[in-house]
Amino acid sequence: MPGPKLSSTRRSFLQTAIIGGTAAGLTPIYPALAAARATAAPAGEAQSAPSVKPFELDEITIADLQDGMKSGQFNARSLTEKYLARIEEVDKRGPKLNSVIELNPDAPSIADGLDEERKAKHPLGPLHGIPVLIKDNIATDDRMMTTAGSLALVGAKAPKDSFLAQKLRAAGAVILGKTNLSEWANMRSSHSTSGWSGRGGLTRNPYALDRNPCGSSSGTGAGISANLAAIGIGTETDGSIVCPSSSNGLVGIKPTVGLVSRAGIIPISHSQDTAGPMCRTVRDAAILLSALTGADPDDEATAASVGKAQIDYAQYCDPNGLKGARLGVARKYFGFSDTVDALMEQALDAMKKQGATLVDPTDIEAFGKFDDTELLVLLYELKADLNTYLSRLSGAPVRTLKEVIDFNERNREKEMPYFGQDLFLKGEAKGPLTEKEYLDALAKNHQLTRTEGIDALMDKHHLDAIVAPTGGPAWLTDQVNGDHSTGGSSNAAAVAGYPNINVTAGFLFGLPVGISFFGRAWSEPTLIRLAYSFEQATKARQAPKFLPTIGPA
Repeated sequence: MPGPKLSSTRRSFLQTAIIGGTAAGLTPIYPALAAARATAAPAGEAQSAPSVKPFELDEITIADLQDGMKSGQFNARSLTEKYLARIEEVDKRGPKLNSVIELNPDAPSIADGLDEERKAKHPLGPLHGIPVLIKDNIATDDRMMTTAGSLALVGAKAPKDSFLAQKLRAAGAVILGKTNLSEWANMRSSHSTSGWSGRGGLTRNPYALDRNPCGSSSGTGAGISANLAAIGIGTETDGSIVCPSSSNGLVGIKPTVGLVSRAGIIPISHSQDTAGPMCRTVRDAAILLSALTGADPDDEATAASVGKAQIDYAQYCDPNGLKGARLGVARKYFGFSDTVDALMEQALDAMKKQGATLVDPTDIEAFGKFDDTELLVLLYELKADLNTYLSRLSGAPVRTLKEVIDFNERNREKEMPYFGQDLFLKGEAKGPLTEKEYLDALAKNHQLTRTEGIDALMDKHHLDAIVAPTGGPAWLTDQVNGDHSTGGSSNAAAVAGYPNINVTAGFLFGLPVGISFFGRAWSEPTLIRLAYSFEQATKARQAPKFLPTIGPA
């Protein structure tokens, strides 16, 4: 669930990498320039023709699919078959994105049942018959595995559906398959390569195949951007919904911790983990979020969502949502790239033209002061939470973090050909969650990011949200040296357990770059309103072209 690393700690935690650049790769994208963009490739983009055929479901929305099923153009079975064929063509052959780790063998029969139900009764809701891809750390009680990409969990049986899977089935969605991820949600090593797992191999970025899809939800990011399913779900501890959404040109909603149940999801940290939508549009992400919420007795954090969760988040998709809004510009998250900064200035200008007031700069005073304590909390919670999860599996060859470590050592050639497990070792060395070191660090994190952080900042300046670059363009994948992220802004909202939404802001050198809207707990309606208005004003999303590389051929 964490994103990529920096040096000996998590890069998504520190967000201090500095990278230079010029404005040569900047692609202006706002209103009147959209048509010009369609006829001219961004500077630096490779001109080699892709070998991927057009797909009739490219960029299609939930509403489009429902209209098609209502008219008889589609049904759930035909959509399932079309996406399965596209996965074979694009993910397993052709560009070989390798974003899907396993297909659901029951998906066609599930689709048949949903078609019969539509005929006999009425649709269950907007997700009835809609194919969805979910991350391979989300448990399903079916013929698919739930492994977090690790060979150590191959053959293990989840005791039941995760609450999230239950909600998807109840909404009528077709769980098409599971997506590859950074193994153990990128919490095994501080030198790992995002998008690689021992079980699933390496996922590629669909915009440039030699680039990284970012974060642990890399397979969902690449697969949904490549139109391998209608919608997708990722998970995040720090950055792993918003970063792959940024790098793959998606909308990613990292909800308030407790809005979506984590029961049945392979954990890292109960204080920061959450699942959330990763889709091509804000409206689709809002529709999907609506189906996922609900109090779950197996996840005590969800009790706080009672009275705060919304039945229909899509109702907040207002094209005029930026009018009258007050937005804080978190400038300390800028500065890692000249080109990203220039693109962000265009984004901020677009917000002002839509009627928003920018309070600039508006920075969290504790910026950089909770990096070490964040990692400390995650190491403690990793051991406690993972041990609890593993103890409930049947047929698992590993039942504790220590046994996972030992498994990796015995299977070093397959599990650790590129990087080790230093974070696992550090987590195993930690004591119980009653230790003062842990309790003090957790209290400090919440004080600095909540009380004296996001909440204080928003109260002081009467803000609706805070905005910052989500990250830079996707970096070149390097399995020898590991990740080399280009900066980002996920950590404050992640540590606080507060919501964060990424929206594509534009393109640099043919690669998408996102902007984040984050705010206080349970502010998803406000953030969706702002993100949707920005999306509609800019129309920045471009479908990937599966280029082999960016730059001269």
